[in-house]
Amino acid sequence: MEDKNSSRNRWLHIRLTKEEFDFIDKNFKASACRKRSDFVRRNLLRKPIVMRYRNESLDKLLQELIQLKIQLNYMGNNFNQSVKKLHTLFEISDFRVWILAYDLDRNNFFSLVDEIKKHIENLAQKWLQS
Repeated sequence: MEDKNSSRNRWLHIRLTKEEFDFIDKNFKASACRKRSDFVRRNLLRKPIVMRYRNESLDKLLQELIQLKIQLNYMGNNFNQSVKKLHTLFEISDFRVWILAYDLDRNNFFSLVDEIKKHIENLAQKWLQS
C-alpha cells in the first residue's frame, strides 16, 4: 500500500519575519507534532493539532525535589564513607576522630532530612491551595 506522504510533490514557499517564525516555532514546540512541516500543514489545512499541557507549578516542584535529592545523596555518601572508615580503624586515637566526624555527619544528615520534610510540607500546602 502506498504511503500517504509519498504523493506530496508540491512545494509551498513562504517568507516570514523573525517574530512570525518565532510564534510558529513556539506553538510547534508546544504541540505533539514531531516535524514543523506537519504542524504548519495541519494549521493551513485546519486539521486538529494535539497540544501538550505543561503545569509550571509541577516543574518548580520537580526542580526543588531534584535539588533536595542531590543534597540528600551527598549527605548519604558522606555518612556511608564515615561508617566504612569506622569499620577499618585499628587505633583508638583514629577511632575518636572518626566518631566526632560521624556525629557531625549524622547531625547534618538529620537536619537536612528535617529541612526536606519542611519543604515537602510547604509544597503540599501550596498544592492544596491551588
